Amino acid sequence: DTITPLLAIAATERTPAQTKTLFEHYLNSLDKPYQELGKEKDKINGEIASLSKSKITSMIMADNPDNKMRKTYLLMRGQYSSPDKSKEFMPNTPTFLPPMKEDLPRTRLGMAKWLVDPEHPLTARVAANRHWQTIFGRGLTNTPDDFGSQGNWPTHPDLINWLAADFRDNGWNVKRAIKQIVTSGTYRQSSVTRPEHIEQDPVNLYHARAPRFRMMGEFVRDNALAISGLLKREFGGPGVKPYQPPGLWVEVSLSGGRKFIRDKGEKLYRRSMYTYWKRSAPQPALMAFDTPTREKCVLQRQRTNTPMQALVTLNDDQFVEAARHFARRILKSDSKTFADKLNFAFEWATGRPADQLRITILKEAYDTQSKVFRENPTKAEALLSVGESPPDPKLDPYEHATWTLLASMILNLDETLNRE
Repeated sequence: DTITPLLAIAATERTPAQTKTLFEHYLNSLDKPYQELGKEKDKINGEIASLSKSKITSMIMADNPDNKMRKTYLLMRGQYSSPDKSKEFMPNTPTFLPPMKEDLPRTRLGMAKWLVDPEHPLTARVAANRHWQTIFGRGLTNTPDDFGSQGNWPTHPDLINWLAADFRDNGWNVKRAIKQIVTSGTYRQSSVTRPEHIEQDPVNLYHARAPRFRMMGEFVRDNALAISGLLKREFGGPGVKPYQPPGLWVEVSLSGGRKFIRDKGEKLYRRSMYTYWKRSAPQPALMAFDTPTREKCVLQRQRTNTPMQALVTLNDDQFVEAARHFARRILKSDSKTFADKLNFAFEWATGRPADQLRITILKEAYDTQSKVFRENPTKAEALLSVGESPPDPKLDPYEHATWTLLASMILNLDETLNRE
C-alpha cells in the first residue's frame, strides 16, 4: 500500500510527485463524478476507434485535375452529336442579376460565393421566406419557388426585406433567424378567430391572429415521442429503421428477396429526420401525413385530412407505444386525483390544462375502459405489450392500460396535432 505512507507525511513536506499520486488516488477511488466522466470518455474513445476502423466511401465531385474546363457548344436542335463549334458558351450568371465579381473563378466555388454575396437580391429573401413558411405554414409570398415577375407579391414586402437583411448581416445564422421569428409578438398571438377577422382577413394574410395548421408528418411523430419521453435527441449518425408493416419492401424488390429489418432499442425512437428512406417504398406512417416521397424537390407541402391519418396515430405501434409511455409518465407524476392527472397530461401535450368538458368526457372513458380491462385482463396485457420496450412492472396493469387509452386520445386531439 503506497498511499498510507504518503498520508503520514505532512502536506507541506510532500514532493510534487507524492501530491500528484494522492490526488490521482482520490480521483480514481473516491470522486464519483470524475469516475463517471472517465467512463463516458472511455465510451467515446471506443466509438471513435470503431469509426476509424470502418471506411465509408463517399461520392464527390472535383475539378479537372489538369485545370482544363470542357468546352461547351450550342447543340444543333439539342443533339449532343451535333455541336456548333463556332458558338462556344462560357460559364456565367444570368445577365438580369448582378454580375459575378471579376476576382471570382467561373466555377462552382465562384457561384457559391456569388449566391451569398451581400449585394445578391434573392438568396437571403428566399431563405427568409422559407423560414417564415415553416413556422407560420405560409410564406410572406406563397410562391416560394418563384420570386420573379410571375410570382405573387409579398404581403409584407418591408418585413421580408428586413428579415433577409438581418439574416445576411448576422452570418446567415439560421438558428438566430428562427429565434427572431418565434419570439415575436406576431408568433405569440392566439389563434382564436373573431368576427372581424373573418370579415376583413378570412385567410389570415396579414397575421391579425396566429395561424392554425397541422404539423408536418415528421413533427407529428417526433411530438408524440417527445411527450411520451421516448424521443432520443442525439445529433448525427446513420439512418434508422423504426416500426413499419412487414413485407413492404418485398413488393417493390425486383428479386423479391430484399426485406425490411426493423432496428431495435434506442434507434426506434430517434427523430424522424434520421428515418431510413427507400423511395420505392417510403415510410407509410410519414406518407400518411403528406411527407414527400423525395423523388423531386418540394418547396411547399400540401396538407390533407384523411381517415388514414387517424388510423396511424391510433393504431401504429410507434404511437401506441408512445401513448403507453405517456401514461406511465402521468401515473408516475405527483398528481393524485383524476383531474390533476388529466391536467398534467394536457399541459404536457397542449401547453394548457383540460377544460371541464374534456374532464367529464375522459372521466366517462376512464370508468368504462377500467371496467373493460378488469373484466378482460388479456386485453390489458395485449395493449401493454405493443412496442419493443417492456411495460413498467411497478404499475397496476389495469390502471396503466386505461391511462394508455386516455393518453392515446389526448395525443390524437386537434390541440396536439395542430399548431395553434
